[in-house]
Amino acid sequence: MIKTAGGLLLRALVVLSGTAILTFALLWNAPGDPAQAIAMARFDALLTDEVIDQVRAEVGLDRSFWQAFWAWLGPLLTLDFGNSAVTGRPVWPDLWASISYTFPLAFAALGIGLIISVPLAILATKRPGSLLDRFAVGLASIGNAIPAYWLGLILILIFAVKLAWLPALGASTPAHAILPALTLGLGVAASLTRIIRSGILEARGQPFLPAIRRRGVSDRSVGRDHVAPHAAIPVVTVFGLELAFLLEGLVLVEVIFGRPGLGTFLVQAILSRDFSHVQAVVVLTALVFVVVNLVIDLIYRVIDPRIGESNA
Repeated sequence: MIKTAGGLLLRALVVLSGTAILTFALLWNAPGDPAQAIAMARFDALLTDEVIDQVRAEVGLDRSFWQAFWAWLGPLLTLDFGNSAVTGRPVWPDLWASISYTFPLAFAALGIGLIISVPLAILATKRPGSLLDRFAVGLASIGNAIPAYWLGLILILIFAVKLAWLPALGASTPAHAILPALTLGLGVAASLTRIIRSGILEARGQPFLPAIRRRGVSDRSVGRDHVAPHAAIPVVTVFGLELAFLLEGLVLVEVIFGRPGLGTFLVQAILSRDFSHVQAVVVLTALVFVVVNLVIDLIYRVIDPRIGESNA
């Protein structure tokens, strides 16, 4: 187990290192003059060449790529993202303020997805091929096909504009989180419903289950001890992938609903070419992905030890 965890940790470090280098390279070689963009975002006035050159030297854009990269990487190893090139303030307080809006919204969306998908998938598998089963599959297919930004606009039109039940923009009250959480949660529910349904049906079709039932084992014990572990592996996989969907969808959804979360934080940083802010969001996102995948890999080995044996 220690050897397996060490191998997973090594892969995680490789992913994080590659992400850091790629992110820095993309920002460094992005079209346009980043010093000019930073100066415009900072001063919001007519700029002279002297001001632009001063900003270029201040933020280290006058150095070579590798000199600038190693200067940025050193503090990053202690999760010190430095100061914003635009505001001059430390990155962490602004980043943490954005996280405080984004992560609760992501967890709310996951909760909505689970509340909808688990009962719907279990009911659908009671009678495969029934009207309820076909309804669940059709609903999940439609949900997967609807883009998050389009669904968000439709929910705003119905519940905020037409019915005036919920606020559409901002994040000042808990009610402001309902529509964006629904927008993301319905997409999560659509994906999880299909996977949970397929996992349960596949697990129930295992050839050893009739022999277990003939021994007098109750259906409840069969479901708990044999069907559930087999069905859990694809569900755990998709649940981890849903985090990717959420982090991707949050960027659009937070901009649509005017929430001051990581999505808005990232978009504003890109427009102003604030390297420190962009790199902080990307590194934080990559770190979350790596940790989630590491946990999922370890859960695999708890659910089915044969997975660890096959990779040994």
